[in-house]
Amino acid sequence: MKNLSKSKIIAFRQCPKRLWLEIHKPELRDDSASEAVFKIGHQVGDIARTIYDPKGTGETIDINALGHSEALKRSAELLTEGKKPVFEAGLSMQGALAYADVMLPDMSNGDLRWRMIEVKSSTGVKAYHQDDIAVQSHIAISSGVRLASVSLAHIDNSFVYQGEGDYHGLLQEVDLTNEALSRFDEVKEWIAGAHAVAAQDKEPVVATGPQCTTPFTCGFCDYCNRGKVQPEFPLGSLPKLHYRKREQFESEGYEDLRKVPDHLLNDIQRRVKECSVRGVAYFDGDGAKADLARFGFPAYFLDFETVSFAVPIWKGSRPYQQIPFQFSLHRVDHSGSLDHTAFLDLTGMDPSKVFGQSLIEQCGSEGPVYVYNAAFESIRMRELASRFPELEPGLSSIIQRVVDLLPIARNRYYHPSQHGSWSIKAVLPALCPELSYAKLDGVQDGEMAIEAFKEAIALETTPERKREVEQQLLEYCKLDTLAMVRVWQIFSGSTI
Repeated sequence: MKNLSKSKIIAFRQCPKRLWLEIHKPELRDDSASEAVFKIGHQVGDIARTIYDPKGTGETIDINALGHSEALKRSAELLTEGKKPVFEAGLSMQGALAYADVMLPDMSNGDLRWRMIEVKSSTGVKAYHQDDIAVQSHIAISSGVRLASVSLAHIDNSFVYQGEGDYHGLLQEVDLTNEALSRFDEVKEWIAGAHAVAAQDKEPVVATGPQCTTPFTCGFCDYCNRGKVQPEFPLGSLPKLHYRKREQFESEGYEDLRKVPDHLLNDIQRRVKECSVRGVAYFDGDGAKADLARFGFPAYFLDFETVSFAVPIWKGSRPYQQIPFQFSLHRVDHSGSLDHTAFLDLTGMDPSKVFGQSLIEQCGSEGPVYVYNAAFESIRMRELASRFPELEPGLSSIIQRVVDLLPIARNRYYHPSQHGSWSIKAVLPALCPELSYAKLDGVQDGEMAIEAFKEAIALETTPERKREVEQQLLEYCKLDTLAMVRVWQIFSGSTI
């Protein structure tokens, strides 16, 4: 019997078809969505080794260098000796194998036992983590390893990095010993079930459904949906559709939102349906103009780009904290003159303070500051004010002047092409088709901007490439605020 990895067993838990495809047709898998997650996991794992082995006396099992057979052999030797911490220790039993993130020897009762710790990049314990821990504990015990405890270490997002590479306090442990060990028989059934599926000659027949994205987005979604005729306006295009309501619609045979009876929809959903049925846009021009009439000039249009790190790299920052590194600012004055300024810090140093200083300087002291989804920019400015009290008066003044265009767009405008979204990237092509993110070179959305920023500040990035990325970031963020200017012009009826 070939041993199945823990990840294969967890794949079986999500969907038997996923497991079968993982084994028999792995070339069909799209890993693009999980690459960033894996990268973060490796970063957190590296930090965990410095936390649990501050003296550097432990040993890490390198499966890539050793291969499975030698990795398991060396792990068994170390776990028998019990003289030092072991990282990525291989554990195997008949039918299953796993690699434990952290194994710490424990001699507290006079006999060798092990503290097993799984390290996760999340900020809390998820339900699927408990399945993960249960499988790993089962394999460890079945392989003859005596466990003193089983824990999950996740990121504590209240941790504030003090610099100097000191990450003690970044991880918070949760003891799951009783939970994990109580599921021994349950895990045994999972392993048997996974082997039964793996041994099948034919692909299991499993309809697509919630399991395709829960708890992870499956890399075989495109394959499983091949040839499936998608409705022109799927239920997912209904805004704020609760999953229970969606399940109800699907069970009643509704796949296209245009077929859902009006009495089952709320007001905004009915508007989306009506526009989709008629193929025309809804625009309450008078209402939009009235919403904006009380705001004067000069008018500013502001957008931020931010980056976050699971393992903070700048002193005073927290895990996953959104750190602003760029802004774009368009300004329209009383005469209709339009000008633009921008900030972008690619030095690799913490951009926060200089970002805040530049923002205060460029936003002036009067006039509305238009944003799209005010909560985001306002929260970032409050965080900056908290970190740098000397910036608080200026940032608070800007916050008080913020005007959010998103609720105006949501209440006054909808085009069928938006498919239930009022993001600026959904509204802009409908209102201003001449402006297109697709025409931008390199950076075309927020995620691409984050990756571009990380590339630009990396030590190995050449000056030539850094200049190229800088230009791409500036053009992308500039389009975000120019888009707001155009939306404002149409909504306000301005001829500027």
